[in-house]
Amino acid sequence: MNIRYFLFLLAAAVGMGAASAQELTWSVDFSSTFDNREGDSANDQTIFFTRLAPEVGVVLPDGAGRISGGVVWNQPVNNDWDDYQVIPTLYYRVERDGWRFNFGMFSRRYLMEEAPKFLWSDSIDYRQPNVRGLLMQHVGERGWAELMLDWRQIQTNTKREAFNVVVNSLWHPVASSPIYVGERLQYNHLAKQRHAPAEQGVNDDFMANPFVGVTTTALPLDSLGVRIGGVLSLQRCRSDQRGWRTRGGALVEANAHWRFLSLNETLYIGGNLMPLYPEFGAQLNMGSPYYQATTYSRTDVRAHIIRNRYVDLTAGLNLHITPDVCALWQQITLRVYIGSRGSSI
Repeated sequence: MNIRYFLFLLAAAVGMGAASAQELTWSVDFSSTFDNREGDSANDQTIFFTRLAPEVGVVLPDGAGRISGGVVWNQPVNNDWDDYQVIPTLYYRVERDGWRFNFGMFSRRYLMEEAPKFLWSDSIDYRQPNVRGLLMQHVGERGWAELMLDWRQIQTNTKREAFNVVVNSLWHPVASSPIYVGERLQYNHLAKQRHAPAEQGVNDDFMANPFVGVTTTALPLDSLGVRIGGVLSLQRCRSDQRGWRTRGGALVEANAHWRFLSLNETLYIGGNLMPLYPEFGAQLNMGSPYYQATTYSRTDVRAHIIRNRYVDLTAGLNLHITPDVCALWQQITLRVYIGSRGSSI
């Protein structure tokens, strides 16, 4: 769709909402990311871009939800207009009795938790900020559960159909207990392009991560959390006679927060979770390619230089260690958010 035509339709929708005296919502989400990656020849690069995501919406009567739309504009820094990306946002959302439902194209920030890096890498997150499909969530006193369908790519003469289904949950056996259990489950499907060559096969990818965790504030730190679980990976290319390839391992995640500082550690030990990555890359496996290693440690240290309701300026170091790689990424991120329904980072 031509972007000017899309903006015209969006403006018309807002005009109709105003004419019918319905409540209008709006938000402006601006961010900029500098990510300098060193120490791994396969991934050495510098990523520097800005993102602007304005959004307006119309609240429907009688608690029937709202319709919102806008765009996400990604622009590489110091590259003039080259390589810019404009992504449409257009969705319906309703919240009622602990249930939340989104349908359309909407920000991944609606997810209850950020996806782990073995499912969704930093690089993919930069280029694909929106979910394209649906999100259904239920939030209660003792936990939450969510189901997401993300239709990533439509079938064409040159592109393969691709989508993934995600089921996440977290549950406290006792209300307000620091101990919890949960799971992450993803099915990823990579089908054929239209008029596909004979050797092209349909691909399936399952990832499962059950875990147990604890979070506490009864320390000199502001908070400390630890999760321990397993990861199971099943992948296959249906045109490959070798069938399913099964891998698994242990995953430990820890995070600590003190004042303006935070530390996050992720340690994976086990088999190669992405055995088909050399053949299909990020089309099939959208997680960090470091999870091809049998041992992988990622350590993130961040300092929130400015943090208030509207602005979060953060500097960070990410250390990646595998048996073959020792890489250090330096990151600076800025986010500015304002909106009609409260401005909170």
